[in-house]
Amino acid sequence: MSLSAQSFVESNRDRLLEELFEFLRIPSISTLPEHKGDIQRAAHFVEAGLMAVGMENVEIIPTGGHPLVYGEWLHAAGKPTVLCYGHYDVQPPDPLDLWISKPFDPTVRDGSIYARGSADDKGQMYIHIKAMEALRTLHGNLPVNVKFLIEGEEEVGGKSIAKFVRENREKLRADVALVSDTAMFQPNMPTLCIGLRGLVYMEWESTGPARDLHSGLYGGAAPSAVFGLIELLAKAKDAGGVIQIPGIYDDVKAPAPAELESWSRLSFDEKEFLAKEVGSTTLTGEKGYSVFHRTWARPTFEVHGIAGGFTGAGAKTVIPAKATAKVSIRLVPEQDPDKVIQQVRDFVKANTPAGVQVEVRVLSAAPATMVNPDHKAIRVAAEAFGEVFSQPTVFIRSGGSIPIVGDFARHLGIPTVMMGFGLPDDGLHSPNEKFCLDNYYKGILSVVHFLEKLAG
Repeated sequence: MSLSAQSFVESNRDRLLEELFEFLRIPSISTLPEHKGDIQRAAHFVEAGLMAVGMENVEIIPTGGHPLVYGEWLHAAGKPTVLCYGHYDVQPPDPLDLWISKPFDPTVRDGSIYARGSADDKGQMYIHIKAMEALRTLHGNLPVNVKFLIEGEEEVGGKSIAKFVRENREKLRADVALVSDTAMFQPNMPTLCIGLRGLVYMEWESTGPARDLHSGLYGGAAPSAVFGLIELLAKAKDAGGVIQIPGIYDDVKAPAPAELESWSRLSFDEKEFLAKEVGSTTLTGEKGYSVFHRTWARPTFEVHGIAGGFTGAGAKTVIPAKATAKVSIRLVPEQDPDKVIQQVRDFVKANTPAGVQVEVRVLSAAPATMVNPDHKAIRVAAEAFGEVFSQPTVFIRSGGSIPIVGDFARHLGIPTVMMGFGLPDDGLHSPNEKFCLDNYYKGILSVVHFLEKLAG
């Protein structure tokens, strides 16, 4: 890493932070219609940011949902092309009363930036833009060709960008993608994520009687949509955490011995993980597998919410006519989302309680993704990341899903460098989300150094 890059960051620290604060002040909540104007403001902010650092052909691209922002700089003849991805939309900040400072009034406390979107993903995505400014300031141009594709629907499924990538392969043609939307394994430990679980997200809606019924007059004879749905959900996973949907484990492959051995060398305190990150009385899941194995390399079945019947104050004795559950299955490499969806439908059909009908609606589906750590760009990224943070880069998987990584592999045929600068306790999607201030600045240096080294 050149000293001039460090000098650029040091001499512009206040401005770089204030520009990020301006971005974080925009409440670009993608799931709430009343924030459509804020989504537009955020897209224009990204557009202006790309133009300011010399990107060309910058455009806001309308979609069936929220707009995409695209820009490019393609004047490094004979050099690789890097496709930078991020998202400008954020989760709702609720519950507001749990925030120490206002979610859209960014504040620095204890070395971290507290604001909704600070780590997921505005802060990390903005690192890419500021890295381009640093390179242009230092060299007058960029060492590699660069394309940006920034979306506003990541927090609501990313359907528009998936369609755009599928239909615009030539426009997005690149050698490697760069995504900063993951976390380091622990503070000051440069970490590249090389595996992501896939996701099938569904609604299971049960219907019992034609209308809500008086439980005194009909209790004991009429089926309950709520209880029927609960019975069905309870059959899907046993008390030991083993999914009971036939065929679900057929294509699950164990991680290679070398990968398992590398996980065993990662510093990890299960009691500390339970206390500081999970916060429950005990950890759960399949016996015989480590926490890493259960969260990175095993499929899961989760129920995110159930709605139905009477939940207001006081009493109302009804047998509910309808109920809905939000359900997801995390997938691991080799599992086919379409095959799993059919297995779910077959299970629901075979196990729905008498008197109840259940409809399965698939809201989104994406396969798991693995990146070859021996790919040249991954090796270069690991070297650059490690040199900035002065210790070797580690390789991990993530239990989460970033569907766009799979789209890049499937439609563009390129690997993704998942160079994340978040931390495990950043509180993504929770009150008091934060982003380490030092990682913001070192993130800029890391991306600069990566692109310089990739250029050879």
